[in-house]
Amino acid sequence: MATLISLNRPKNALHNCVCCTANCEPFSENILASNATAPNLSFSEEDFNLHSSCGRTDSKTLGQILAEVGKLETPKLQGKYETGQLILHRVFGYRGVILFPWLARVYDRDISNKKDEKDNINFNSVGEKEVKGRTHTFYQVLIDQRDCPYISFTKVRKEMLMHSNYLYAIPGLDYVAHEDVLPYSTNEKAALQHELFDKFLTYHPDKEPCFVAQETLRTWQKKNHPWLELSDVHKETTENIRITVIPFYMGCRESQTTSVYWWRYCIRLENLGELSVQLRERHWRIFSLSGTLETVRGRGVVGQEPVLSKALPAFQYSSHVSLQAPSGHMWGTFRMEREDGYAFDCRIPPFSLESKAEPSTPNVEI
Repeated sequence: MATLISLNRPKNALHNCVCCTANCEPFSENILASNATAPNLSFSEEDFNLHSSCGRTDSKTLGQILAEVGKLETPKLQGKYETGQLILHRVFGYRGVILFPWLARVYDRDISNKKDEKDNINFNSVGEKEVKGRTHTFYQVLIDQRDCPYISFTKVRKEMLMHSNYLYAIPGLDYVAHEDVLPYSTNEKAALQHELFDKFLTYHPDKEPCFVAQETLRTWQKKNHPWLELSDVHKETTENIRITVIPFYMGCRESQTTSVYWWRYCIRLENLGELSVQLRERHWRIFSLSGTLETVRGRGVVGQEPVLSKALPAFQYSSHVSLQAPSGHMWGTFRMEREDGYAFDCRIPPFSLESKAEPSTPNVEI
């Protein structure tokens, strides 16, 4: 049975959302189709409203805005979601729409490799141990611009370098794992606010899902495939803090004397425990195929020292690295401090930096 869902946003704050009821409970197992709870999304059994609960704040100082979104659908345990499927992100709580799927290799250092599985297995030997990679479905998603102020992200965008050495950025793009998708439907033709939504998708009420890809989307995907492609995902958990890393090759910036290769890497930190934890320091080791080894230390990440709590369990950011060689690899640690004062180093899973043969300049103009 479909469930009516709503998003609850505060009137006077950008980064915290107020719960609209006092007796909110996490999603039940039959809603999420897994044992995982959704800390940023709460399900009130009293009024069957889905709303954001990323941080309870004082109701004396903040008002509430409750907006109906649509009807929750049953998450798929098997198979893929189609282009045009409207979604809520299970962890970050934003609205989005699926553009197309990617098959990625996930190297999860938390999974013991006891079985000798040969199908869909690749190996990643970066770091101190060999890890088996398993194929997993991710989705390219457009994010509703109305929800961006409430997401525990740095700026969400896809970046790429052109042959002309200019940096192009496409705002509001994310990569979402299959298990983080909460599908929903709506009768609203303007279901999402994003500058590319109407250019990529058109409304057909008789279709399922009711938003169908236009030729513009197919052409854009084909031309930009090498720059958008998601290939490898790396995961590792230390002291209940799970780190996920996704590297992307951006391109090569050339001059008369040097070639500088650029990568963007997206990192998600997620607190799986009960106690709040704050990221204090970062420590990176960057190895280049040319033989150089660089060490980078500093406070926090991207100018922040995020707190991962029960209310806001996850934080995601992107950064960049450049090498004067076509390949290399990175690894490191985050220094974390728990609310009880206990400090520990959280391992960042090692990941490769691989360049690609560059096609003709991608066309990002729509």
